[in-house]
Amino acid sequence: MAHILGPVLAQAAVPGADFSNDNGWIVLLKAVALIVFLLVSVLLAIWFERKVVARMQVRPGPNVHGPFGLLQSLADAMKLLLKEDVNVRAADKVVYLVAPMISVFCALLTFAVIPLGPAVSIFGVLTPLQLTDFPVAVLYILAATSVGVYGIVLGGWASGSTYPLLGAVRSTAQVISYELAMGMSLVSVFVLAGSMSTSQIVESQAAVWWVFPLLPAFVIYFIAMVGEVNRLPFDLPEAEGELVSGFMTEYSSMKFAWFFLAEYINMINVSAVATTLFFGGWRAPFGLHLVNDGMFNEGWWPLLWFLAKLWTFMFVFVWIRGTLLRFRYDQFMKFGWKVLIPAALTWIVAVAAVQGVRQFTDVDLQTMLIVLGGLAVVGIGVSFLVPDRKKEPEPASTVADAPFDAFAGGYPVPPLPGQVLPPSPRAARRAARATEASGTATAMLEAPAQVAETTPDGEKEEPRG
Repeated sequence: MAHILGPVLAQAAVPGADFSNDNGWIVLLKAVALIVFLLVSVLLAIWFERKVVARMQVRPGPNVHGPFGLLQSLADAMKLLLKEDVNVRAADKVVYLVAPMISVFCALLTFAVIPLGPAVSIFGVLTPLQLTDFPVAVLYILAATSVGVYGIVLGGWASGSTYPLLGAVRSTAQVISYELAMGMSLVSVFVLAGSMSTSQIVESQAAVWWVFPLLPAFVIYFIAMVGEVNRLPFDLPEAEGELVSGFMTEYSSMKFAWFFLAEYINMINVSAVATTLFFGGWRAPFGLHLVNDGMFNEGWWPLLWFLAKLWTFMFVFVWIRGTLLRFRYDQFMKFGWKVLIPAALTWIVAVAAVQGVRQFTDVDLQTMLIVLGGLAVVGIGVSFLVPDRKKEPEPASTVADAPFDAFAGGYPVPPLPGQVLPPSPRAARRAARATEASGTATAMLEAPAQVAETTPDGEKEEPRG
């Protein structure tokens, strides 16, 4: 690996895509093709997710409408289109209607800078399979995804209801924490590729895909991208069991469909970004790029490799949904701020240090990698040898006799064996009212008997036998 990484890490900025031959009609054609591609991909992704989850749960899944049930997603889209459109009376009308449009439009912007392939001939014009590119294309992607959360926040706030507002607040905290980790995980790619242009990053992976030398950065990005698109196990803004449907609770018909569309487009977007930055983009898998002088990296073949990688990530999304449970919200935020962000910062410092040493010293890369690997192994071994600080167990009598507070940790928990829940204040008040009512009734029943047992003179009458 060292003899491959050496020239790669030392290379200058590679040339990017050339759009000099593009005219207005070609740009319009590519823009329309991207929109059609995303809409069709969403319909296919919904069917794909239902089929895969059904197989995991030993069910057939969609199998009635069309061959293999392929038309089921189209039928659902038509149902949402024709469904009654209900507007909430307490909602802020303008913001309530604009919010889903913001989410969809921001989701559609990302694919403008994703390279789907090299230069090909379209109606006699040699043009890259990419709408546009510029030196800070990856920052443009991060900006578009950051603005997209405004649709969720505004939709939840404008609904005028409690559950949507809670979902909007959750999504704000979620995006702030996981957007930071996602952005920092990409910095190491910029350092090695020497550019933030997506086409140049793909060209820089001609020798080796960045997922191999930057595996920790990819792991951080992958976790952050699942949290970014609100998918299980990170779907806290729309948790059905807690918030009904979260920020989408008060939406129906096509307004709900737009939020649904934005979620699946964002899944495709983050999968495309992972493919572009870490898995060589449209480049053929290793081995195939050597066939016939690289014929599989020319023409329309690269589009096939790009789609194969993208749908591999989509399968992993569905796999995670069918496997993992939803995080608790405090666990989710703690994981983002206390694990992902420190890990991303540490990795950036490590990559920058390695690059600095290589640029300004004569240390051999292979020696440096061996030393760093040895330090990592030693650190991991020492971490296993350090004993965990354990809390001294309390005596059983103390645990049993101590009053049990179910909300001591902030969340209700069931009592342990030997612990008893304290009486409910509401139950105590109910019992007191019942005792008071029964005492009043008893007094009323005893009052006539006491009157009958006394004489008009006030003296107690002796019982007659």
